[in-house]
Parts: sequence; structure tokens; C-alpha cells
Amino acid sequence: MKCAIVTGGSRGIGRAICIKLAAEKKYHILINYTSNGAAAKETLAAVEELGATGEILKFDVANAEETKHALESWEKKNPDAVVEVIINNAGITRDGLFMWMNNEDWNCVINTSLHGFFNVTNFFIQKMLRNKYGRIINMVSVSGVKGTAGQTNYSAAKGAVVGATKALSQEVAKRNITVNAVAPGFIRTDMTQDLNEDELKTMIPANRFGEPEEVADLVAFLASKKASYITGEIININGGIYS
Repeated sequence: MKCAIVTGGSRGIGRAICIKLAAEKKYHILINYTSNGAAAKETLAAVEELGATGEILKFDVANAEETKHALESWEKKNPDAVVEVIINNAGITRDGLFMWMNNEDWNCVINTSLHGFFNVTNFFIQKMLRNKYGRIINMVSVSGVKGTAGQTNYSAAKGAVVGATKALSQEVAKRNITVNAVAPGFIRTDMTQDLNEDELKTMIPANRFGEPEEVADLVAFLASKKASYITGEIININGGIYS
């Protein structure tokens, strides 16, 4: 059984990626979530409606022990399963000016995006190297590439994952494993629902927010065999706001 794991797969971009990968019917989809069980079930139902298979894995990617325990338990139940695709999509924001930022707002954001990338990818990487095949796609952000005021913590977390993407890609390329990052701009999801779209879209050359499905199309391409000569890249998908 060939599998793709999507962290933070219950809503927004993560859900769109699960559904897109399901439509291609190449992988059993592992939908990770932390808190919203109802949303995860909805995503699984959408995956199954397309004739694909999937399951839900509840764990907090920021918690190393919890992640290891959940993935080891899953492996024991599925000894023949092979995870070929890792989508590190889980991330949170705790926006605010740096001068008023507290330890918790800094640590929560860094732990989810950066430590989450490590905890999940590190668990599978040796198996990928043995199998001589893998696709690792890290969801970053325009904030991690250009920096965004009011998001020093999020920009730091995603910028760190950008650096990790470039470094890891060089370590594993000979084993037919690609490592890329996708950097969305303003995408219409729960994370951006409180933003003033009419005001912000005037800054975007495409004059609109993006849709989660547009990001999912790019991720699905990078997860495919068609993208085998693309690695170490940070691909912006932002309507021209920054490239």
C-alpha cells in the first residue's frame, strides 16, 4: 500500500491537497489533524467519495513524542505500507508586533511549522532512502520568503523551513527523493477569513485571493513522477504579489 501523509489535512489548503491526491487515486491518504475531528471526518468522506482510500491520524506535529507514538502505532498496524509522499502542511499563526510578542506566541508558531517538519519527515526519511524514492513538499509562505510585518514568528518559522528544504534536498537527491517548498500568498481559507479581501486584493497583481485548489494542483504536480528533476525549489504561488 503506497501512502501520502498530509499534516494539517483537515481544513483549508491541507484538505484541498488530500482531495486532489485522492482524485489521482495513486495513494492511500493519511489525514493528520490536531483538534478538529469533525473537519477531518469531512475530509476523509470527500476522499472516499472520489473512490480513493484514506484514514485519519490524530497527533500534534509539534509534539515529538506524540508524533512518534502515533506513527509507530500506525506502522505496526500497516507493516506493508510505504509512505512515498510527505506534505508538511501543518502551521499556525499568532500574529502581533514583535515588541509585544510573548514566549508562547513565538514558541507555538516555531514548534508547529519547524519542529513539525522535523518530527514527521525525520520519522520517514530513512525508509525513503532505503526505498530510493520519495516526495517531500513543505508548505511555507510568502511571509517566509519576503517577511511580513506583524508575523515575525511565522516568517521566522517558514523561513527556517525554506533553509531546511534547500539543505535536505541536496542530501537525498541521489536516492530519487525530491524536497521542495510551496509558498502561497493570500489564499481563501480559515486562516485568512478575517482579512479584508477587497482592500488587500488591490496589492495583488492578479487582483484576487487564490483558491486552495490552485495550491493543491501545484502540490500534486510536485508529488508526482513528472516532477522528478525539480528539487530544492521554493515555488511562489501568490498572484504576483512577490516573486
